[in-house]
Amino acid sequence: FVQYACCFGVELTMNNAAALYFKEEFDQTTEEAAAIASLFGWMNLFARGLGGYFSDVGNAKMGMKGRLIVQTVCLFLEGFLVIVFAQSTELWLAILLMVIFSLFVQAAEGSSYGIVPYVNPPVTGSIAGIVGAGGNTGAVCFGMCFRELDYKDAFIIMGFCIIGTSVMSPLIRIPGCNTWLLPAVAGSAPE
Repeated sequence: FVQYACCFGVELTMNNAAALYFKEEFDQTTEEAAAIASLFGWMNLFARGLGGYFSDVGNAKMGMKGRLIVQTVCLFLEGFLVIVFAQSTELWLAILLMVIFSLFVQAAEGSSYGIVPYVNPPVTGSIAGIVGAGGNTGAVCFGMCFRELDYKDAFIIMGFCIIGTSVMSPLIRIPGCNTWLLPAVAGSAPE
């Protein structure tokens, strides 16, 4: 729930904030800013699938630990890149950083759903619903930051929140799976 708040919630927030950010911070017209901001969404065409693919590759090599490592890397790089993006003062660099940042946002979404089916297989639909709700919750929380703070501060807070959730991955415990730091516990989930 919390990790998905920090990927899909970030995507929803960026869909709302990016055009205004480029208009106000880089003195772009509304049309130019909207065109630049749309690049963030275009990453959905393939990056979410890449996150799921790399989650599967991690699983094939290391089991659930591999999925969690992919999740951690995607979230950590997402958080790091939004902090760097917030510091950029050149338009071309901000665009490049936003596109790479978006790649990791979408990949983290895909890797999240690579983990969901293993959490509690008999109630996968409920788990998926709870995780999905995390995205909307994240958007509301991050949206409040952008409402109350200037863009740079809001992006930095968002970045550190994302990084904070990335380091939680080693503590995830899934029944029947050896995870990163914690041994398998009784349950029905396959390795």
